[in-house]
Amino acid sequence: MRYAHTVEQVRAAEAELMARLPAGTLMQRAATGLAVAISNFLTFTYGARVVLLIGSGDNGGDALYAGEKLARRGAKVTAILLSDKAHPDGLAALQAAGGRIGSTDAIPTADVVVDGIVGIGGRPGLRPDAAAAVKIAADHNVPIVAVDMPSGVDVDTGETPAEHVKAALTVTFGTHKICHLIDPAATACGPVHLIDIGLDLPRAVVRSLQAADVRALYPVPHGESDKYARGVLGLIAGSSQYPGAAVIATTGALAGPIGMLRYVGPQPVADAVLAVHPEVVVGEGRVQAWAVGSGLAEGSGEEDLIARVTQQQELPVVVDAGAISMLDTALAGRVLITPHAGELSSMIGVPRKEIEARRLHYALRTAQETQVQVLLKGATTIVAAADGDTVYVNPMATPWLATAGSGDVLAGLCGALVAAGLDEVDAGAVGAYLHAAAANLAAAEGPVTAMQVAAKVAEATRQLLRDEDIAG
Repeated sequence: MRYAHTVEQVRAAEAELMARLPAGTLMQRAATGLAVAISNFLTFTYGARVVLLIGSGDNGGDALYAGEKLARRGAKVTAILLSDKAHPDGLAALQAAGGRIGSTDAIPTADVVVDGIVGIGGRPGLRPDAAAAVKIAADHNVPIVAVDMPSGVDVDTGETPAEHVKAALTVTFGTHKICHLIDPAATACGPVHLIDIGLDLPRAVVRSLQAADVRALYPVPHGESDKYARGVLGLIAGSSQYPGAAVIATTGALAGPIGMLRYVGPQPVADAVLAVHPEVVVGEGRVQAWAVGSGLAEGSGEEDLIARVTQQQELPVVVDAGAISMLDTALAGRVLITPHAGELSSMIGVPRKEIEARRLHYALRTAQETQVQVLLKGATTIVAAADGDTVYVNPMATPWLATAGSGDVLAGLCGALVAAGLDEVDAGAVGAYLHAAAANLAAAEGPVTAMQVAAKVAEATRQLLRDEDIAG
C-alpha cells in the first residue's frame, strides 16, 4: 500500500523523531537520499552543473546539504538564494565544499535545477522571484528535481490554484504526501521517489493500492465454489439509443470474478448482448449485487426499476452514467456511484472545471453529504468512502483510456467485484486498478477501444494473480 499523509501528520512525526535524535540527523538523512536521487537522475555527478533554488524552509536546508554532498563528489553547485533566511548551517556547508552563491544566470546552462523554494507548509503559488527563476529553467528545458513536492502546489489537497513548479522528478521523505497522488498536483510532481527517514506515522486516510494489495483483495474462487457462491450480478444497462453500452458493460462484468450474469433490459438490447455473450441469463432472478446505468437514456422507462434496485437496502449497487441522475440519495441503500467530472457536476450543481481542479475535495464532499460511496473517474481515479475515513487513489491509467465506453467496462467490473463479495469501496479501488492495468496492456501499441480494454481485464487479472508486473 502506498500511503499519503497530511502535513500535520508529517510534522508531528518529524517532531517526535527529532526529539530523540541528535540535532540535524533528520535533515542529513533527507539530504543524503536527495543527493543520491539527483545523481541517479543525472546518471553522473562529477562535472554536473547543479543549481539550487533556496527558500527559507527546511526543504531549502535539505537542498543545501544535498548540494554540499554533490559538490564533494565533483559537481559544480550554485545556490540561488530566494530568501534572506536560507538555512545558515546548510549554506556554510555548501560553501565549505566548494559550492557558490550565484544568480539566475547559472540556470540556462545547468544540467538540473533543484527546487528547494518552500517546505510542505508553504501556501500555493510562487513569489515573483521564484516564478521568474522557474520560468528560466522551463524556457531552457532544464529539468527540475523538486524537494518533497513541487513548490506552489497545495500539499494536502492536490490542487494547483496558482503558479507552481512542474518537476521532472520529486524526491520526498518519510511518506508520500497527498499532492503526490491527486491530480492536478500529481502531474506536476512527475515520478515520485520516496526516501525512508524513519518516521513513525499514524493511519493515513489517503492511500493507493499496489499489486500485492489488489492480489490480497481479489475474490479468488475456492474448490467448493459454484456459480452462486462466486457471485451473480444483475445488470441493467443499454437502451435503444445506446445498445452497445450493455454489451460493453457485460464484457467488463464477465471479465471479473462472478459465476453468472443476469441481464435486465429491452429485448432488442438483450439480443445484442446474447449475440456476443450467450452465457448471459436474461431476466430478473437471484443476484448478489447490481450494476445499473451504463447507456441508459433519459426517458428510457427504467426509472421505476432503477429506484427499486437502488433503494433496497440489502444488496450493493454500482450506479453509473444515466442512472446517477435517477438516484435518490436520501433513499439509497448500499450504493457506489461511478461518475466522471461532468456527471458529478450535474449531480451536485458545481461546474465541471471546478470539480476537475478540486477532485479530492468534491469526491469526499459528495460521499459524505449523500452517504453513498463515490468513484470519481479521471486521470487519477478517486474512490471516497461515505464515512470520510478512507480514500483510494489510482494514478496509473493511460491517457488512451479516455475513450467512449471505457466507463461501461469499469461499471461492469466493479459490479462483478461487489457481487463476488468485496465491499463497495474496495470493489471500486480494485476495479479501478484492474481497469487501468487492462488499458495499459491494450494500449501498448497505441489507441484502444473500450471492448479492447475489456478484453484485457482477464489477462491483467491473471498476471496480477501470478505476481507479474502489470503497473504499466
